[in-house]
Amino acid sequence: MEELNEVVKELKEDFEERRRLRRLTEAKWKLNIKFMQGKQNVFLDALGEVVGETGQAEVYNHIAPIIETRLAKFARVNCAVNVRPAGAEEEDVNAARLSGKIIEATLADNNFSTLAGEANYWAELTGTAFFKVVWEESGVKIAVCPPQEIYPDDPEAPSLSALRSIIHAKVYPVETVYELWGEEVEPEDVDVYGLEGDPVRVGKSGKKGYALVLERYMAPSKEHPEGRLTIAAGEKLIYDGGLPYKNGSDGKRTFPFVRQCALNAPGSFFGASLIERLIPVQRAYNAVKNRKHEFMARLSGGVYAVEDGSVDAESLEEEGFYPGRVVVYRQGSNPPVPMNPGSVPAEFRDEEDRLLEEFRSISGVSNVLNVSGAGVTSMSGYALSLLLEQENSRMSVTTESIRAAVKEVARQILRLYKQFADKERLVVLSGDSGEVETLAFIGSDLGGDDVVQETDSEMVESPATRKNMVLELMRYGLLSDENGRISNRNRAKIVEMLGFGNWEAAKSNEEAHLRKAERENMALSSGEAAEVSELDDHELHIHEHSSYSAGADIGKKALEALEKHVRQHKTMLALSKEADAIANNRQ
Repeated sequence: MEELNEVVKELKEDFEERRRLRRLTEAKWKLNIKFMQGKQNVFLDALGEVVGETGQAEVYNHIAPIIETRLAKFARVNCAVNVRPAGAEEEDVNAARLSGKIIEATLADNNFSTLAGEANYWAELTGTAFFKVVWEESGVKIAVCPPQEIYPDDPEAPSLSALRSIIHAKVYPVETVYELWGEEVEPEDVDVYGLEGDPVRVGKSGKKGYALVLERYMAPSKEHPEGRLTIAAGEKLIYDGGLPYKNGSDGKRTFPFVRQCALNAPGSFFGASLIERLIPVQRAYNAVKNRKHEFMARLSGGVYAVEDGSVDAESLEEEGFYPGRVVVYRQGSNPPVPMNPGSVPAEFRDEEDRLLEEFRSISGVSNVLNVSGAGVTSMSGYALSLLLEQENSRMSVTTESIRAAVKEVARQILRLYKQFADKERLVVLSGDSGEVETLAFIGSDLGGDDVVQETDSEMVESPATRKNMVLELMRYGLLSDENGRISNRNRAKIVEMLGFGNWEAAKSNEEAHLRKAERENMALSSGEAAEVSELDDHELHIHEHSSYSAGADIGKKALEALEKHVRQHKTMLALSKEADAIANNRQ
């Protein structure tokens, strides 16, 4: 027991030292969160604490809409991933296809779109967010960790791989600790980092029934070839052993975290937030606005000269010159007279405009239609698209970090399934046309972890741009055949790209046959049978099967089966045309 207490004691001392090293960084996060919320009458003191300023000046929050606009743009980032086959053999192709489906199903089970939005939000606020990818009995579990929960051993490390250890500190209800680790712990008083940037006292003076759980992950070393994971809850040691997950490349054990940065900060493990750059501009803008409104209040209220002792100055100061007021002044003295209050200096308006432009130049976010005024009306659609592309390119560093994080999450998903899925598991997938597909697999069935993203970010190509491109291609006849007709295949793809693929929840005849042909391709490449029906659209099926055989790396047996299948379609197509010709001659 004494040895266990020493381990817990050493872990807590290590944690407190890391908290001390990260204090100034945490102060920046608190300030960023305050400014995002519009609580901008605050600053950092010499000790790195967030304190309020005297007086309550009005706040004109431009940071929040800028961050919200960026988050809306990041929500359109295309992060779809594919898995490349390890070779050209049929087995490798099928394994890669299965791996891609497992990734897709796992991301859907974890509601990854919501998790990605949460990670983007924390990255914009603080500069960094983390995904935690772990294994549970039901499969892979993905969670988002705010940077407040992550404590690296080296705050200047450039990446996760450069760390020797990392601590994940999180407050759990004691009931959750028992459910997760089977240990009963006593509630304790813990200072944690609140969502609003204020310390929250948990325990006697706040919420009750909570305990701080510390998880320290140490990279493999000579002393610990499989690394070391130490977990303590309260005063209890829950686990102390090797790293549980082979989630690194080539079967290595590493940390179950994936880092995502808004902007890279040289010499810092944690990234930088755009809010840090906007805070000085926001302070200056608030000051200019408040001074300008003081001038306007003076203009509307008026400025009066009053002879000393001629009127009740206190009453006049409190009540002012409201309409219909009778002002009594001392006999023989001069009545109050209005003075020239002047006007709002033009410098205030110019400075306000310069600060608004500075917001746009720093953030890279602007409303193009409002920036250039009437000049926009004379611009062509191509010119406007160039302006939008230039604006989106300012965010490319952040979008690439988002895409890289999703790729690493996908890799860790595959590695965990390979390690732990030693018994057959079922995964349910929903196809594009609504059909439900159930797959059975074990970890050894999965292919390599060469995860790639073969699509461009939709930040560069918006839906409106893509629709305009399709219409231009149609106008120039590039989607038509030599007879000027658009094939059924191209017609279905055009409708899909224009956003009407599931128009009024009705599937077109071409779409249904395309989906059926795709399922036949999958079946034939897996060695299964696929029957040709007289009800098939043979021309469309032939085109789809031919395109698949030319673009996919399939094995020899699968190719022979596909060729045989296409010959059956051609035979039925010829018979159908012959029957139609006979019927027309009879008429």
